Amino acid sequence: MKYSLFSLVRNGLSHHEKWPRAWRKVEPKREYDVVIVGGGGHGLATAYYLAKEHGVTNVAVLEKGYLGGGNTGRNTEVVRSNYLWDEAAHLYEFSLKLWQDLSRDLNFNLMYSKRGVLSLGHSLQEMRDIARRVNANRLNGIDSELLTPEQVKELVPILNTSPSARYPILGASLQRRGGTARHDAVAWGFARAADARGVDVIQQCEVTGIRRENGAVVGVDTTKGHVAAKKVGVVTAGSSGVLAEMAGFRLPIESHPLQAWVTEPIKPVLDSVIMSNAVHAYVSQTDRGELLAGAGIDSYLGYGQRGSFSVIEHAVAALIELFPIFSRLRMMRQWGGIVDTCPDACPIIGETPVRGLYFNCGWGTGGYKATPGSGWVFAYTMANERPHELNAPFSLDRFTTGHLIDEHGAAGVAH
Repeated sequence: MKYSLFSLVRNGLSHHEKWPRAWRKVEPKREYDVVIVGGGGHGLATAYYLAKEHGVTNVAVLEKGYLGGGNTGRNTEVVRSNYLWDEAAHLYEFSLKLWQDLSRDLNFNLMYSKRGVLSLGHSLQEMRDIARRVNANRLNGIDSELLTPEQVKELVPILNTSPSARYPILGASLQRRGGTARHDAVAWGFARAADARGVDVIQQCEVTGIRRENGAVVGVDTTKGHVAAKKVGVVTAGSSGVLAEMAGFRLPIESHPLQAWVTEPIKPVLDSVIMSNAVHAYVSQTDRGELLAGAGIDSYLGYGQRGSFSVIEHAVAALIELFPIFSRLRMMRQWGGIVDTCPDACPIIGETPVRGLYFNCGWGTGGYKATPGSGWVFAYTMANERPHELNAPFSLDRFTTGHLIDEHGAAGVAH
């Protein structure tokens, strides 16, 4: 007991100088088998699964800032798999199954909480759409329930379910396995686990160019010099279009700001994630007691990590109608991420016109929940030079063949 107390005091006064590093601090080598551009959740997961599942350990993850400083650290932590179309549902369900054991796999507490995700219905047509999605989920073996207003009220007593409410609640869908996971822990957990398998995780190393010879990638230019590689995977979220232009082609994506915000902390009052597609707002409560809320993307294109006040104003007004007891809470901070969106609201995962160059992008507002599954299938694709059956439908050529996977509005609020 004395030793434990002494150890606690010693480490508390050490200012962290004696704490072991979570991952090594290294400089880039001149050449790697694989270079991953982007040190967010998807990029780190790709590197981890390359090492774990395929034995490819001569890998570098290049991040222009700090790990998780992009969308991984700027999202609202929602995890679910209740998508409508088979292709999307299978991919997100695979990811959700990975989430369930990911803390054990990485030996790092990701604080995954199966608190349930409810998508509210406010009109008869919306309830028809929700019922369709619930049935489609069940056909794919995904848990999903259709709730009455009474059942919704029983689960979330603080919701305003009055028939005279501005947004009357006619029912909801519920995925009980859905919930939240701590976003920064996801970046740290994957980085630590990838580093332990020999992957070089390099921060403050911006990619400024992609070199090609005879139609194939040969490496990348960075602020720390040229790094050669026969395979390069780009996982840069809202900046994917910029990286594609470096490689000499265009992607069918647009980049938009996406906002979130938190209130002052309060005692636990909300133990589910509540979404409303009609008003495009959603809210959950963090382990610190803050209400974490968000809305849809800003309508304009841009790379500013701020967003416009009108989006907050609209979403907050709707949330107060749904939860009158929240009306006096103070908003403490607000931030924005940059998301790249495809015309069919589904990602691009696979090969590009440049041999050896792979892109994982276009997730729009749904990328965080797919983090482990995305990394797993992207690693498979890069290691085997062909897509896995789960990501084969999400190839770039679907925009020329017309085999789109239109998830716009089909799965409730797309977060």
